[in-house]
Amino acid sequence: MESNNIEQLLDAYFEGNTTLREEADLMDYFNNHRVEDHLLQYKPIFVGLKASKMEHSDKEFKIPEPISSRTYKPWRYAIAAFLVVALGIGVFFNSQSQMSQEEKEALVAFENSKKAMIFLSKKFNKGTEQLFYVEQFSIAKDRVFE
Repeated sequence: MESNNIEQLLDAYFEGNTTLREEADLMDYFNNHRVEDHLLQYKPIFVGLKASKMEHSDKEFKIPEPISSRTYKPWRYAIAAFLVVALGIGVFFNSQSQMSQEEKEALVAFENSKKAMIFLSKKFNKGTEQLFYVEQFSIAKDRVFE
């Protein structure tokens, strides 16, 4: 084969536009003929492809059966999901009811301090309302003494 033809086949090969016959010609050229110096860089590709075609494995591969032919039982998943949810709810409620004595006392103290803060806030707001009258008095005094 002439080198121009091989170069055109290589260009088409790397673009993915060759037929099986053209690829076989390239394999034959790079594996069985004297390759020109400027094409030597492509030789390992085709030598490797030929070597990989010769490889074979004695290992048996088992392909799993499709899901439709297996015994698919969705109710098992439903039962498992129900058990997980029930277990989670049970643990949640069980953990809340078991407060230590110290935690209960802290909760009572928090409630008492919250009540005290609300009482203080109401009294403070009532005192702030009285300041409104002082401000009105100040405005009226300024009008009178002008």
